[in-house]
Amino acid sequence: MTKYLHTMIRVSSLEDTIAFFAVLGLKEIRRREDEKGRYTNVFLAAPGDEQAPVELTYNWDEKGYTGGRNFGHLAYAVDNIYDTCNAFIAHGVTINRPPRDGRMAFIRTADGISLELLQDGAALPPAEPWTSMPNTGSW
Repeated sequence: MTKYLHTMIRVSSLEDTIAFFAVLGLKEIRRREDEKGRYTNVFLAAPGDEQAPVELTYNWDEKGYTGGRNFGHLAYAVDNIYDTCNAFIAHGVTINRPPRDGRMAFIRTADGISLELLQDGAALPPAEPWTSMPNTGSW
């Protein structure tokens, strides 16, 4: 099973972006601040469509985005992150951020669009080869 979760975009102003999406009727459904990582995530959704939010990521120290870097990723929940990553490898796809934690991985489409894969439910126990696999490229 695969389930669409959200699309993430990086923003330079949470207030301005929230006001922009409010014109479409989107409302804030949750917020998470991470002092250690120095970012804030805000999820917006249309009333009644909370299962398909837009994730706004505000990186506190960012000075501007270039080269399309403001578009973040599409996110999908998968039944078994290890099996899913193995299936992508079998199709010649590089795992940019391996699921070392049994929970999250990143891959890219042939056009360079980033996809976040998240284990549905609890994280799987850490396992090789994922535990010791390094990141490759950007994600």
